[in-house]
Amino acid sequence: MTFAGEWQDWHTERERTLADPYGWLALVSLDWLEDSPREYPGLPGRWWQDEEAAYFDPQGAEASYDGSPVTETLRLELINSGPGVRVVAGDVEIEVARRSGYLIRVHDPKATVLRDFRGVPAFEPDEAYVFDGVFEPFDEPRPTTVGAVVEGLSHVYTAPGVVRFLRDGVEHTLTAFNGKTDDLEVLFTDATSGVSTYAANRSLSIGKPTDGRSVRLDFNRAKNLPCAFTDFATCPLPPAGNRLAFAVEAGEKTPYERA
Repeated sequence: MTFAGEWQDWHTERERTLADPYGWLALVSLDWLEDSPREYPGLPGRWWQDEEAAYFDPQGAEASYDGSPVTETLRLELINSGPGVRVVAGDVEIEVARRSGYLIRVHDPKATVLRDFRGVPAFEPDEAYVFDGVFEPFDEPRPTTVGAVVEGLSHVYTAPGVVRFLRDGVEHTLTAFNGKTDDLEVLFTDATSGVSTYAANRSLSIGKPTDGRSVRLDFNRAKNLPCAFTDFATCPLPPAGNRLAFAVEAGEKTPYERA
């Protein structure tokens, strides 16, 4: 298959994933839990948090968690900046996540953003934006604090090292975070940010280094984070130094919803 064909397959799958009826585009609300139990409009039961966990008391309403009915107070202790979990209530899924404090956000398959989704605009694939690079691990992985698109919020991720690559003889260095599997993830901005691409960030997944060092950066697969599509996301900002001085005219552009 050609380079353009492989990219098109990737792009098609990316749009299919975004159109998931309970994915990011289905978000319709975000609320921060309080220390005292309270109700939220349209949601079952009462919700609250303490310093360690989030709590849900169904108050007799029908809801399930992990495939089982919730009949008494549910305690959810999650990792800060880690993945959320979901409580199902009727046609919606209520995600619980920890972002310093705990939040709940509702995924509704009838969401307007999801209904009106027209795909993701992107630059035409261009092999000029594929670079061979080198991964340089730190002696010890470094906890790295970054800001977020939500004012006053921060995230802490583990940075195992940096990625270096050359473009036109100029070296560029990006701090990498651990990805969801054995891959690396780079959050970055560049000279297109806020012009033709989303201003706050884009993300690039990089495969596991071969020989422990060699990596390939294909910016044609640079993706928007969920905050580019919805106001109900708490996406991280790139770490200090992860702004590329050149225009990365590859990968996803500013979503139609933000244009």
